[in-house]
Amino acid sequence: MKLETDWKSVNAKPEAAFAFLSDMNNMQKLMPEQVINWTSDEESCQFMIKGMAELGMKITNKTASSSIMMSSHGKVPFPFTLEVQIQAAGENSESRIQFDGEVNAFLRMMVEKPLSNFFGMLLDGLAKQFGN
Repeated sequence: MKLETDWKSVNAKPEAAFAFLSDMNNMQKLMPEQVINWTSDEESCQFMIKGMAELGMKITNKTASSSIMMSSHGKVPFPFTLEVQIQAAGENSESRIQFDGEVNAFLRMMVEKPLSNFFGMLLDGLAKQFGN
């Protein structure tokens, strides 16, 4: 299953957004209230989304100021990759999330909309961190 958000404006240069997102401890600041049991270090995080599942992910690759690739880590209901892309937009930047998960057809029907909403909330949180 592949999901991709729209680009979201962020009032920060790409380097600042990249630096913030490169530390998984900062990801907690982007999470909606439905996220509980958060634990993290600089490279990985583990959390639970109420009514869904426990998820974990770790940073697997970074491309300076433009991309952070994460993959499923620890106890997860299915393997996945998640990429946050960052691009310059005038004086500021834009970000989007691309998700690719190995989800069967039945599970896809249950998780596609909640995951899309969740990724949208993460980008909204990123924008708020930089004053949008």
